[in-house]
Amino acid sequence: MRTRPNDVLGAEAPSTDATEKDPSDWVTGDEPMTGAQRSYLDTLAREAGETLPADLSKAEASEHIERLRAASDRVDG
Repeated sequence: MRTRPNDVLGAEAPSTDATEKDPSDWVTGDEPMTGAQRSYLDTLAREAGETLPADLSKAEASEHIERLRAASDRVDG
């Protein structure tokens, strides 16, 4: 296997996680939220005393989940 000249092993990990994309960049971000997102978002919204529309997209649901988790003491995921 050939390596490229700039490839190295054992280097520090990049500062940003390339596996995490901004929800607005998701190819499927405009699809309806998943059942798992809906269930988790329902729990978070109830705990925060908020109501949210039930017709959110995957991207919108993800953004609300991140916002509500950041505002709570939850560490689960």
